Amino acid sequence: MTLRKISEEDFEQLIHLFQEFAEFEKLPDKMSNSIERMTQEKDFFHGFVAETSDHKIIGYATWSFCYYTWSGKSVYLDDLYVRPDYRGTGIGSKLIQAVIDMAKENQCHKMRWQVSNWNKPAIDFYKKVGAEINDVEKVCELLL
Repeated sequence: MTLRKISEEDFEQLIHLFQEFAEFEKLPDKMSNSIERMTQEKDFFHGFVAETSDHKIIGYATWSFCYYTWSGKSVYLDDLYVRPDYRGTGIGSKLIQAVIDMAKENQCHKMRWQVSNWNKPAIDFYKKVGAEINDVEKVCELLL
């Protein structure tokens, strides 16, 4: 398994994993991204992939820089997904650690992300990383 930054050549494989992740989250209709959109917006698209020796992407973590008024420069972890057959092998830990390391290298003060209330394995995983998980805020979303 190799861990590396996402490149434009990964978009075709990633779009399938995005749909797979949307189905796992029980929200397949919410996935509206496309290879064309990713290509047009590639300057805003950051992340890491985990791939096998035959270049099959088996997991990814996507992120973006943001600014939180209470803490300053931060990273928002948009998605962390590992294909079911590869879960429990340490790939998720390596992916999230790559994002944490990148955030520290860029002098970020905080990293934030969401987890579904029903996804107990993910909640347990994030707690092991040291994340504080609260039920204070609700997700607000406005599609444009």
